[in-house]
Amino acid sequence: MFHEKLTEVNSLAEKRVLVGMIPEVVVIDPGEQVEWISNAGNLKVEFDAKRSPFSSNVFQAPPGVRLVSGPTRPGLNPGSYRYRMSLNDMVLAQGEVLIRGENKEIA
Repeated sequence: MFHEKLTEVNSLAEKRVLVGMIPEVVVIDPGEQVEWISNAGNLKVEFDAKRSPFSSNVFQAPPGVRLVSGPTRPGLNPGSYRYRMSLNDMVLAQGEVLIRGENKEIA
């Protein structure tokens, strides 16, 4: 009988976007991240430079590699953030990330 040591892994919650099955809108909470992936070619996701909810406004990855946004910027206001998605430098779609407001419990 083998005994497994349980380890706690702290990670960010993420929402996966599969290219080819693109949701028009991805809804996340503050501090979460979005993940895009495509095996079909070089993937590029581009937010408006002045309105990106993440630390960068452009994300790129080669075929088969996860493209992860990282967490939302601290102090970001809830709202809608639009982006363009390109595959091999050809714009495929427009998407939107909706950031929910933080739930503040009343004691």
